[in-house]
Amino acid sequence: MTVAKPQAESKRKVLLYPGEDNYFVVEVPSLPGCISQGKTREEALANIQEAISKNLILHYILILFNNKLKTIG
Repeated sequence: MTVAKPQAESKRKVLLYPGEDNYFVVEVPSLPGCISQGKTREEALANIQEAISKNLILHYILILFNNKLKTIG
């Protein structure tokens, strides 16, 4: 198995726009369903960084799980 080296500054394009109740909404087009919000622009961007990390970890776990099932099946 090959494991990618973590990148110090991985960059993704995000969409940041005003939402309801004076919150900022931020989405990651390259990761469908990866969306977050914050009371300020800075909070929204910090929240999306966490959401991206969790999203990528989940995808990695699902890939490992699917590969394990193929090996068993």
